[in-house]
Amino acid sequence: MTPPVIELIGVPFDGYGRLGNQARAPGALRHAGIARAFGAARVAADADVELPPPEPSRGAQTTLRNEPALVAMTAALSHQVDAALAAGRFPVVFGGDCSVLFGIVTGMRQRSPDAGLVFVDGHEDTMPLDVSEDGEAANTEVGLLLGLTGRTLKGVLRESVSVLPREQLVVLGPRDAAWRAQFNVGTLAGCGVWLAPLADLAADPVGTTRRAVAALAAASRRWWLHIDLDVLDPVEFPAQGLPGVPDEPGGLRWEQLTDLARTVLSTGRCVGLSLVIYDPDQDPDASGARRIVAFLGDVIGRMRLR
Repeated sequence: MTPPVIELIGVPFDGYGRLGNQARAPGALRHAGIARAFGAARVAADADVELPPPEPSRGAQTTLRNEPALVAMTAALSHQVDAALAAGRFPVVFGGDCSVLFGIVTGMRQRSPDAGLVFVDGHEDTMPLDVSEDGEAANTEVGLLLGLTGRTLKGVLRESVSVLPREQLVVLGPRDAAWRAQFNVGTLAGCGVWLAPLADLAADPVGTTRRAVAALAAASRRWWLHIDLDVLDPVEFPAQGLPGVPDEPGGLRWEQLTDLARTVLSTGRCVGLSLVIYDPDQDPDASGARRIVAFLGDVIGRMRLR
């Protein structure tokens, strides 16, 4: 087993079409030393996807905010993830929000049609497009990827609908049951997806993650690890969510998230990683950026590939 060759892919995208906030994440994480974080793993490439200027209104094709950048990001990530995997590299996608999965999953499955997804998030992200109150794509992507919603979607994002079978997804850490209940949106656990809510995951991060990976291995030989940092307790990581809006209480500690990620990566079957929902505007001393970089070094620096 050998250290991975890493391709860093920055995503300067904000789901609300703001000029700053999550769109600033790639620059802040580079300034904090992300390219030097990986120990024996070599960084072979480091570049941002190119996006058009942000547009905060909701788009005609998708009903989602910042539609031009969302569409461009999806196409660019699909191409870059596919190309990185073809070159034998380990893509690390950083910045933006969970809508990066539209491009990541389509690109990954072009290269490995049976590849699955380990989805670590404080939310299940299955909000139907016609229910979304704010038009943020990051509340919808799992439902679209599974084909639970979005069958009438138009444009490039239509190619991301129904591309991920339910048995090739495992979900770890959601704590959004009360929020989903406001919109009468059920849980993925009720429709054939392996899911461990926050309470189960926090009680035994390593054991729960091992069970998740074992369930995924029945349908997939390879998988992608996606981490939304709002799975963390906001006391541990305040630079998540919307400024001025209280974050949901509870969540994992950094140590628990580290144990989870190490468990997934120790299998040698993980083909890439994405890490999203970091807002530098809520991190004035850059301590959150440094903690993210240390986390990536801890989990990828020890990683070996089969």
